[in-house]
Amino acid sequence: MLKKIMILIGFGLVSLALGGTPFLVNTTILKKGEVNPLEEFVGTLNFSKNSKIASQSSGAVTQINFEAGDKVKKGEILLKIDSLILDSKIQSSKALYEISKINLENTRKDFMRYKELIAKKSISQKTYDDSFFKINLAKQNLNSVKASLNELIIQKNKKTIIAPFDGVIIDKNTEMNQWLNMGDTVAVLVNTTNIDLIFNLPTSYIYKLNKKINYKIDLEKKQITSKLYAFIAKGDKLTRTYPVKFKAQVNNVFLYSGMEAKIRLPRNKKVKAFVVPRDAVIKRFGKNVIFIVNDNSIAIMIPINIIAYEKKYIAIKGEKLELGMRVIVQGNERIAPKSLVKIRNK
Repeated sequence: MLKKIMILIGFGLVSLALGGTPFLVNTTILKKGEVNPLEEFVGTLNFSKNSKIASQSSGAVTQINFEAGDKVKKGEILLKIDSLILDSKIQSSKALYEISKINLENTRKDFMRYKELIAKKSISQKTYDDSFFKINLAKQNLNSVKASLNELIIQKNKKTIIAPFDGVIIDKNTEMNQWLNMGDTVAVLVNTTNIDLIFNLPTSYIYKLNKKINYKIDLEKKQITSKLYAFIAKGDKLTRTYPVKFKAQVNNVFLYSGMEAKIRLPRNKKVKAFVVPRDAVIKRFGKNVIFIVNDNSIAIMIPINIIAYEKKYIAIKGEKLELGMRVIVQGNERIAPKSLVKIRNK
């Protein structure tokens, strides 16, 4: 209510600033045409990306950086598991790796010296062969130590759980100091920007759908644009309807899985209805409305329902609509109910 009052005050201030000067508008005559009325279908919203984030290691939880409802970015650290023992093993393995590198270098120097001596026949073949064996053994030992170190580092990385994609945490399944086993779920993450919208439609409507055009879908008080994605070949024998999936990308909108979605599709049978240019219909106070001009040049706001879309026109219905009314098609976004107007295109 407060928002409505503020909007009306704003319009009033504009009118006062103009010193009572009427708003300039363009109008058209309200007429009737033959249209395909829209039928509304109710569907369900699902998130395209829905992931149960599981622990890849076991241990006690030492750090949690999220709560249910938090938005997270891909790569953001969500949780850490105790790794003190593993850290100690890594340090020991790193030291052993450095020792193995030094040992290999010393063995290589000995081998190069023996290689020169064998060429001069100053040492026996057995001494040279022993040196060759030692350098190969040192190489294998270094590779083995390096592989063990890499394995420990991989295990250490698994002690840190990160977000696999941008999204919202919808479920938290762990607490500080809780013991986790490998595979335990710690959180549920969903990407709320990429959504699926499922509708069960009769075949007569399915055949008219087109993947190349945009469809308007209502989510509570928000209308979004979507694209037809797929027909699911699994019909309901009782209702003779088939699931149809639409996809959409949305931002900065509160959504939840299972949210009601509504789509309006044209029927086969044509009917007579009032038609106006698309620019004549605007949103005001959360409703579709048009403004008409009465005999006293006053703008009257009339709530309407949209029953069909016909190229550049919209078919509408409303309790107070009459043929021949002057409907505002330009300038309607600036005026308030009962504003004084002047028609430019009479």
